[in-house]
Amino acid sequence: MRGNRAVLYLRLSKEDVDKVSKGDDSASIKNQRLLLTDYALSHQFKIVKVYSDDDESGLYDNRPDFEKMMMDAKLDEFDIIIAKTQSRFSRNMEHIEKYLHHDLPNLGIRFIGVVDGVDTDNEANKKSRQINGLVNEWYCEDLSKNIRSSFKAKMRDGQFLGSSCPYGYKKDPKNHNHLVIDEYASKVVKRIYQLYVSGYGKAKIGSILTADGILIPTRYKKDVLGENYHNSKVLSTTKTWSYQTIHMILNNETYTGNLIQNKVNTLSYKDKKKKKVPQEKWIIVKNTHDPIIEPELFEMVQNLQKNRTRSIGSMKENGIFSGLVFCMDCKHAMSRKYARRGNRGFTGYICKTYKTMGKNFCESHSIDVEALEEAVLCSIKAEARTILKKEDIDELKKLQVQDEAKIYYEMQLENIRKRIDKIEAFKKKTYDSYMEDLISREDYVKYISDYEEELKELKKQKESICGRSDLQEELDNQYDEWVNAFKDYISIEKLTRDVVLELIDKIEVSKDGSITIYYKFQNPYADSCLL
Repeated sequence: MRGNRAVLYLRLSKEDVDKVSKGDDSASIKNQRLLLTDYALSHQFKIVKVYSDDDESGLYDNRPDFEKMMMDAKLDEFDIIIAKTQSRFSRNMEHIEKYLHHDLPNLGIRFIGVVDGVDTDNEANKKSRQINGLVNEWYCEDLSKNIRSSFKAKMRDGQFLGSSCPYGYKKDPKNHNHLVIDEYASKVVKRIYQLYVSGYGKAKIGSILTADGILIPTRYKKDVLGENYHNSKVLSTTKTWSYQTIHMILNNETYTGNLIQNKVNTLSYKDKKKKKVPQEKWIIVKNTHDPIIEPELFEMVQNLQKNRTRSIGSMKENGIFSGLVFCMDCKHAMSRKYARRGNRGFTGYICKTYKTMGKNFCESHSIDVEALEEAVLCSIKAEARTILKKEDIDELKKLQVQDEAKIYYEMQLENIRKRIDKIEAFKKKTYDSYMEDLISREDYVKYISDYEEELKELKKQKESICGRSDLQEELDNQYDEWVNAFKDYISIEKLTRDVVLELIDKIEVSKDGSITIYYKFQNPYADSCLL
């Protein structure tokens, strides 16, 4: 005989609008709780637990409390599930069949929908349950179509619909569908572009930003801008700028003032998986917001990337890079590779670790020699052209760069100060919680230890920035070295071994074929290079 242990299942749909505040139960959830509690008491059911999913769609069964409830059902924790309606339990016909007509009956568990009269103990209303399931699913399908149509109309109107802005922008306080420039982050974006056209690879740019103590985009948005992120695991472990982050910034046309949306979509209204939308179906609206990167510079970066990665058909013997080409991952020197057919001539370089020891020790990094030569030549000419433009750099320009550097470092210091203040406030709240017995001593010690560790790192970054008093003299010396190194190569058309040895320390090759060139000299006065 079935017992009277009952649980209440409450759910608020993402489409419902009667919310109180983020993180609180909604008015709808509270009303459901009152309704179901009254029903349970009036029918002499004993309420043993309440499960509540707020802001969750009924189409999916991976809702946090729904999953807990179904797990507890298998553990025989209750006998009855009570919900306001069948649609609160699920709006997916497949799930209605799976749970109401298979899993729960097999577990001896009864389901009751208070308002719509659903009761799995009543075999006579099975057909009405199935009809209700279809109606609920049709409702979701129609709603999804209407929402998608509305979203696309807004996209075509130039309204930004993303939950988080591209790094370098923030939402306009007066219109959340419009992007405005974030002064601090936009300077970092400009710096990334200028470093790339100056010859730095994507991984090297990432290491430069990391060494300068610049927060990665997700941490900056969370710690400085106060945005919420659910992927706490990534935020707690990732502190370094990655190759992929730099790659995405260098290929985001949004920075030119154009809005590009509808690049990915869900498979269907019942499936959360994302699929890429063909480029011809992207929704692109020109000049919707202020640009951070000029279109000419963006186009130059796209061309440079093509030059650095493309394959060249005709191969020939070339040893000008011998001893300078390394694998980006295992850091070992790369060995020569040769054509398998024909004259079996030298065609390029391949990771020696991968070649001799296999994929368990490193991946297949390789590059064709003519593609490598073209990319290096393009980079050297870019440096030399920059000299032609700036050969007559004057004191005014130097002062301007110095002022920009000062502003940049002051902004970094301000961000660090804000984060330090926040951590101090967190420490006080943690202490108050411990004194009020809201957390255990073990948790208190752990939290305080984590805060102290972050404070230590922030203070180290602060000291590093404050120690840049000799910046101007350092910049002047670097500029002179850079000009002397590159000024003779403005019209260079072909690389030689001597040129490569004079200018380059080493070249690292990533697994996608792109390269990072480590020059012996660099231009400290490149536009926005410091910023």
